[in-house]
Amino acid sequence: MKLCVFQGTFNPIHKVHLKMAEFVLTNYNFNKILFIPAYKPPHKDYDPALSIHRLNMVKLATQSNPKFEVCDIEFQSNRISYTYYTILELYKIYDVDGKINFIIGTDAFKNIDKWYEADKLKELINFIVFKRENELDDLRYKELKSKGYNFTFAQMDFEDVSSTIIRKNLSDKYVTKEVMRYIEENGLYK
Repeated sequence: MKLCVFQGTFNPIHKVHLKMAEFVLTNYNFNKILFIPAYKPPHKDYDPALSIHRLNMVKLATQSNPKFEVCDIEFQSNRISYTYYTILELYKIYDVDGKINFIIGTDAFKNIDKWYEADKLKELINFIVFKRENELDDLRYKELKSKGYNFTFAQMDFEDVSSTIIRKNLSDKYVTKEVMRYIEENGLYK
């Protein structure tokens, strides 16, 4: 199976996340995009009550595409959601053709060599990098390439949107109707 992982906080999952996953399906020919909401993100504030809501919103947002699957693997262990451990577990669960691919934005990828067990992680996955900023630091990406990080840049136009902005301006312009309804019914982000 050609597998691609989209791991993140998804606080909340928004339409650009879905657009990125659709782009990868269309342009890279994967059998499946596996969405993995972080249970305890290592570098962000963690609200245990919100974690299950984030998982539920990802399920709602992805339900219309049969090639999207939501994985709660990080909810099954009670530890910080380090990508390295998650990827190791996925190799045990799935019969992966080649390496697992991993969707990531430039904002996170430019510091990938500082992630937990980064030297081991880079041997396990190929990165598909999406622009999250107007200007890219070519020297930084050349440095990462020289350190052995295997990545390609997705040729999707940059869209300046973030979950922080969306939480402040909630509407179905940014999130699916199902996610918007869920947010309203559960009184989230007030």
